Amino acid sequence: MAILELKNISKSYGTGYQKTEVLSDVNLSVNEGEFVAIVGFTGSGKTTLINLINGLLSPDSGQVLLKGKPVTGPGPDRGVIFQNYSILPWLTVYQNVKLAVDEVFPEMPKKDKDNHIRKYIDMVSLTPAAEKRPAELSGGMRQRVSVARALAMNPEVLLMDEPLSALDALTRGTLQKEIINIWSKDKKTALLITNDVDEGIIMADRIIPLTIGPGATLGPEFSVNIARPRNIMDINNNSEYKKLRNEVLEYLIEVGASRSQHTSTTYQLPDLKPVMPGRITFRKKKANEKVKYF
Repeated sequence: MAILELKNISKSYGTGYQKTEVLSDVNLSVNEGEFVAIVGFTGSGKTTLINLINGLLSPDSGQVLLKGKPVTGPGPDRGVIFQNYSILPWLTVYQNVKLAVDEVFPEMPKKDKDNHIRKYIDMVSLTPAAEKRPAELSGGMRQRVSVARALAMNPEVLLMDEPLSALDALTRGTLQKEIINIWSKDKKTALLITNDVDEGIIMADRIIPLTIGPGATLGPEFSVNIARPRNIMDINNNSEYKKLRNEVLEYLIEVGASRSQHTSTTYQLPDLKPVMPGRITFRKKKANEKVKYF
């Protein structure tokens, strides 16, 4: 059963001749408990798409439906993990998670709330750092705080906007495993936005490319039929992995090449004419003549 649906979504920025259509006729259906990855080029509209789903933006046309109801704004039913962590620097790890829990579960008893917060902090292996502030944490640890905060809200859907792209390869691989381990425990519906095909294969059940904008839309879906758990080192020699990776990359390359061939930019240059300097003459200064300087 579909928990999240995008129906004929289009979104533009600007007005008049400066108007640019970022997304056009986007349709998507995500089933409950499913993990879907949207893979696309930088600047193709991936963040715009995630912001339409989390309610920070409204589509020009079409509908975003969550459990059959239109999305009209942000809500606790959608937990978001952003690329830039988005945690408050003056609060500790515990306090950052607590802030979200207080908002979503204001009536929860104090003891239960404390146990709930610590459960998700422990789930991302940050218990020893619970009383530390972001400045005392590495980039990977800060992103784990974002994961813990999003999951502690107990959302219907977990949205991830390139959450690991700013991390080094080792930390990125570690957090991929942790997010998948956490997801496998709660089986939250998850939507990952990424520009890394391998990341999509490692984490998702389906990979759907987003074409190049303007007017980007979703391409054909690719099912990931590789048993979990998946490790990039283990599946590197897997024939299904190689086949799937090549298919997705070939599609993206083909779309990129097609867009380049059919996209041209024409600039209207002003009608300029050179100004010819007048004749310059020199004469000898007369006696007692004053010279003016400008």
